[in-house]
Amino acid sequence: MLNIKIVCIGKVKEKSLKDLINEYEKRISKYAKIEIIELDDEKIPQNSSIAIEEQIKTIESKKIIDKLNKYSNSNIILLDLKGKQYTSEEFSDKINNIQTYSSSTIIFVIGGSLGMSKELLEYSSDKICFSKMTFPHQLIRVFLLEQIFRAFKIINNETYHK
Repeated sequence: MLNIKIVCIGKVKEKSLKDLINEYEKRISKYAKIEIIELDDEKIPQNSSIAIEEQIKTIESKKIIDKLNKYSNSNIILLDLKGKQYTSEEFSDKINNIQTYSSSTIIFVIGGSLGMSKELLEYSSDKICFSKMTFPHQLIRVFLLEQIFRAFKIINNETYHK
């Protein structure tokens, strides 16, 4: 069974989003083992400077890199605005190809609200983008989980997608 891990900065605070996340985790568990790993975010001061924000981005990215270093032989996909955009069918093909030919573990990475450091962005060449628009990081988790669930429905020729 495929292992999917979502490594992200910060915790989801809104109950409605938590409920959606839990629902998609339950749905996905039929197809893959899923785990969300939340790492503590750094507080951004009210009057922060660019230098302070870069420092925060570096600290948060280091937390992610430290976690990723524990998972060798995993396929790591960063969610990044400069990443490749996929249709749902292309995304399902990507997941299917990884589980068939590459690795038994896929790790999706969602950085903090300030983004990812250059070091983290260089950690993996595999980057995806859901939209060129900016969304709250908690909402992106829901988008990602929904697309993972949709991918498994497509892979298994089950109705949901159409």
